[in-house]
Amino acid sequence: MRFLKLTTCIILGMSPATVWAQDTAGTHETTDETVYLGTIVVSAPLNPEAEDGLSVTSEALALSNPADLSELFAAEPTLSVGGGIPMAQKLYVNGIEENNLAISIDGARQNNRVFHHNTTTLIDPSLLQAVRVDAGVAPADAGPGALAGALEYETKDVGDLLDPDDNFGGSLKSEYGSNGDVFSNSLTLYGRQGGFEALAFGRFATGNERDDGFGNEIIGSTTAFTSFLGKVAYESENGGRFEFSAEQVADDAARPYRANIGAIIGGRPVPPTRNYDLTRTNYSLEYTTTKSAAFWDPTLRLSYSGTMLINDELGTPADQYTEGETTSLNGEVSNRFALSFGELNAGVDFYSDETSLDYRNVASPAFNSSGGEKLDNVGVFAQFRMDPTANTRFSTGLRADFQSFEGIDGSTQSTDGVSYNVSGEIDLSDRVTLSAGYSHVWGGIELAENYILNPVWDYSASEIEDVTSDNIYVAASYDAGWAVLDGKIFSTEIDNSRAASYGGGPALTADVASKGFELGLSTNWDNGFVRIGYANIDTEVNGLSADSYNGNYLTMPLGEVVTLQAAHQFNNGVILGGNAEHTLDYTLTDTLYSSSVDIAGYTVVNTFVEYSPENVPGLTLRAEVNNIFDEGYVARATYGQDFPGEVEPLYEDGRSIRLSAQYTF
Repeated sequence: MRFLKLTTCIILGMSPATVWAQDTAGTHETTDETVYLGTIVVSAPLNPEAEDGLSVTSEALALSNPADLSELFAAEPTLSVGGGIPMAQKLYVNGIEENNLAISIDGARQNNRVFHHNTTTLIDPSLLQAVRVDAGVAPADAGPGALAGALEYETKDVGDLLDPDDNFGGSLKSEYGSNGDVFSNSLTLYGRQGGFEALAFGRFATGNERDDGFGNEIIGSTTAFTSFLGKVAYESENGGRFEFSAEQVADDAARPYRANIGAIIGGRPVPPTRNYDLTRTNYSLEYTTTKSAAFWDPTLRLSYSGTMLINDELGTPADQYTEGETTSLNGEVSNRFALSFGELNAGVDFYSDETSLDYRNVASPAFNSSGGEKLDNVGVFAQFRMDPTANTRFSTGLRADFQSFEGIDGSTQSTDGVSYNVSGEIDLSDRVTLSAGYSHVWGGIELAENYILNPVWDYSASEIEDVTSDNIYVAASYDAGWAVLDGKIFSTEIDNSRAASYGGGPALTADVASKGFELGLSTNWDNGFVRIGYANIDTEVNGLSADSYNGNYLTMPLGEVVTLQAAHQFNNGVILGGNAEHTLDYTLTDTLYSSSVDIAGYTVVNTFVEYSPENVPGLTLRAEVNNIFDEGYVARATYGQDFPGEVEPLYEDGRSIRLSAQYTF
């Protein structure tokens, strides 16, 4: 079974849409949201189900064994993660920060803009069954606010883990990382009886501060992480399925005072670290059917998500306490209609998002403040997908959103707008596929970050402008027989993105643009594959080259990135593989603060060997060497490296040996 799965991931990672469709046709029935087995489906837009999408599926997660966001997306040159430590990591898709995407976890909308110095969406890859990214052009049913695309995390289900003939199972995994003496232990239990099923997962990770490639201790890099996932479901004989999921991840430890920065040189005096206690929760109740009919394939979902960050500095010289929380109550009612000429997914969704801040200063109570903003949105949408001919695929959608906003002073504002998208592809031959897509997205009003909320903001001075975006891509793929070559050019322009500041007021905005292209070359053989990717991305803020300061919540200077991923399976149960990332030296010119600044490139290589002995079914042993050459570097998407002499950025981990043992029963 292990061999078959790896073979599938080879096919999916390296082949155009025609092969993808042939491979999946015999596996499961699916909807647009389903992601099949495979390593990385880099079919943007060559996967007819994904439109402008790419997918990281369960086999990709097993192959790469990611511990955080940076490892989860390491094989994709257009997906950049910076931050140095999980508490500070942010994801950039085609150069645009993830807050500008419609993010969901098990269908639940995320509202995680708490503090610009910490991570946006804290997630444990161990929980995940699949990840889907619609980069740039996203369908209307991906949700509201998909200014630069959509990002969907899908956690594990009982059906993903149990064989059809089994009713109970589980797995126990222990892992050790030499850099920082990081220990991680997780337990998963799952079962089903009759129409009922349940799953429980828990993971605990602890460790000391780690060293970078220069041998220096990375400040605030200890590991203190927990994650939990629970699911219960019931499926009736007629196919109606109810599922409730609850997920929580938490990180609680001393971090750099500004979590995404090693230090500010010459700034106001602050201690080197303070405690960051971050907890993200996600609850979702969903009804679907596994026995759909032509006009009956519904989705009913009610979800709640929230992120709370606490910086407790009481009893320290600062003697202050800060608590920021974002929440989202959201839901969807939709139905898929199977028509003779395609499929129509239509419905209504809503969200009620809130932000709140509670700040207390013991020494200066006059600075105490509390309050928040609130945003309600109701949307109606329709997305139509069809295959006009045997060699063409087409998708188009429309949505309208209606918003009501309330500021920290109780003032209100209402607005509405329309979004639309269109994409398609054509197989010119059995070797050549061309595709293109465009979307215009109305995002309306965005909530401000919690930590900059100011109780004296005057919303009456100027209304908050509606944010809109335009995305476009053109792509091509050529199957040469011995390899597949693919390429894509893309552009995202966001107008009037809210850029509120504590002293500047609630209505400031910024214009953001990202343009670039990517190239890929992949080949596979009976037991393995190799893929090389290249991306070149330029970003701007207000017409000038983007820097990491003006790019907060918007973008980051990225430049050129090359990625390599390879794996080979031997007939004795051994899999050998690895990946590499090389970023080229980058001269950033014409920013708001500098005419020219050099950003150093780097090369990082990781490798692994995994063994599943045939005489011990269910046992998997794995050894990794990450950053083999002990490169000292700052990830390209990390804040501050474009401000030499002013900011000391967070460096990435140096060489680490990671050992793990997993037993599945």
